Amino acid sequence: VQLQASGGGLVQAGGSLRLSCAASGSGFNIVRMGWYRQAPGDQRELVASILGGGRTDYAESVAGRFTISKGSGVNTVYLQMYNLKPEDTAVYYCFARNIKLRDYWGQGTLVTVSS
Repeated sequence: VQLQASGGGLVQAGGSLRLSCAASGSGFNIVRMGWYRQAPGDQRELVASILGGGRTDYAESVAGRFTISKGSGVNTVYLQMYNLKPEDTAVYYCFARNIKLRDYWGQGTLVTVSS
């Protein structure tokens, strides 16, 4: 199983970015996908996730600004980020959890928000 993440970059405060993550491979059943992030010196935190049935969860710090959604492709997820703030600066990691509760991770994509 491989996760390919993309879409990070540099943006000014108040701007928007969209992250993409696509899982490839075979022999697994994904039940949850989402994004964690980790800023320098901080612990990794859950940003948003989406279950197979479509239920979404968000960190309090991003609720109302970020939207997670599933793509038309199988095992693809997007994170649309609006009104970005400098404190959103972090490496964002895509993850996928299978039916056996095993987690797979993408390589991380850097989001930098300048003030």
